[in-house]
Amino acid sequence: MEIADSLRFVIVGHIDHGKSTLIGRLFYDTDSLPDEKIEEVRAICESLGREMEFAYVMDHLEEERTQGITIDTTQTFFKTDKRDYVIIDAPGHREFTKNMITGASQAEAAILIVDAEEGVQEQTRRHAYILGLLGLEQVIVVINKMDLVDFSEERYMEVSKDITGFLYQINTKPTYVIPISAKEGDNIASRSGRMTWYSGPIILEALDSFRSLEDRIDRPLRFPVQDVYQIGNKRIIVGRIEAGAIEEGQDILVLPTGEVTTVSSVEEYNNVNKRKAVSGESTGIIVKDKLFIDRGNVITVPVNKPVMSNEIKANVFWMDKEPLKKGETVSFKCSTQEAKCLVKTIERRIDSSTLELIEVDAEVLENREVGEVVLNFTNQIIVDNFNDTPELGRFVIEKKLDTAGGGIITDLGERS
Repeated sequence: MEIADSLRFVIVGHIDHGKSTLIGRLFYDTDSLPDEKIEEVRAICESLGREMEFAYVMDHLEEERTQGITIDTTQTFFKTDKRDYVIIDAPGHREFTKNMITGASQAEAAILIVDAEEGVQEQTRRHAYILGLLGLEQVIVVINKMDLVDFSEERYMEVSKDITGFLYQINTKPTYVIPISAKEGDNIASRSGRMTWYSGPIILEALDSFRSLEDRIDRPLRFPVQDVYQIGNKRIIVGRIEAGAIEEGQDILVLPTGEVTTVSSVEEYNNVNKRKAVSGESTGIIVKDKLFIDRGNVITVPVNKPVMSNEIKANVFWMDKEPLKKGETVSFKCSTQEAKCLVKTIERRIDSSTLELIEVDAEVLENREVGEVVLNFTNQIIVDNFNDTPELGRFVIEKKLDTAGGGIITDLGERS
């Protein structure tokens, strides 16, 4: 059975620039909304004395309806003729940046939305920095609310130049810059007759051109272990394949133990004929030998294996009100791995909105700052080049059981 091609993408940007409206419009224009949901949205808008607003398709919490702020990361689905999509609506308000970075870290692509009338704001630049920090290469910039500026090509060019200039500074090149009106439906699923000066792809065409996780099938196997289930006399190792493929009879390497074994079977519920699982699939396997394999291990192949290291260098975006301090110990989470690490050095502090260098060889990293940080581990962690396997190249930091920072590894350290 072939798996359906799918793509997970996040929509980010300043509050009120139209993220939820764009999402609602995408669902509506792809016939992904049941009739009862449309009627529910219409009733909500009528009760609030407003016209039909597609934002309420996503803003389904009463608190969000009254405050007008998306307060959590929500995931839902739509499809085109090419593939299925998982769309992540990430919060725009600056106090909810933790939720936003959690959503963005799960994405394979991103849409950065900018209000054509208001232009680039501080939060726009901060979210753009996070996209660059997470290494997302498939980025669409949408200049929204073109209806408020009379569909002006001149204004589109002004805003486009501003945001792409910032993105270039952080080594992020947007794949497309698309003028839209999410409220009116211009350049979403059909080409706008009011912006004939724009000849590039519309939103759905742009999304359909992106690569999905399934494109990593030909890469070396990366299978982080999420859990181990004991079902009858079967010990099933489960997780999601982030790159490559795994099949019955294949020799595999288990890290960090370095043990080699063979796959006895690939397990899928209600599919006894399953023999192979590929990148993008969540699956289970049974191995030939009785090995102690646990959550946080990574199953790979003896050649082209990930790096095992006690020390890494990383760019960290700090999100906690309490600063990150040189010399303190924090919790590090990368894919299914969890480990304690020491903040060895904070080599540079950078303002995430202006990109100005604040300090060299710093003692602390403050809220909403970016730092070039060296992290030291007692036990080796398993990491990979971000461009090969993003899930093993990016991470989050926790303090007091709460997400406090996120980052991308820039130096893998010594190869074991």
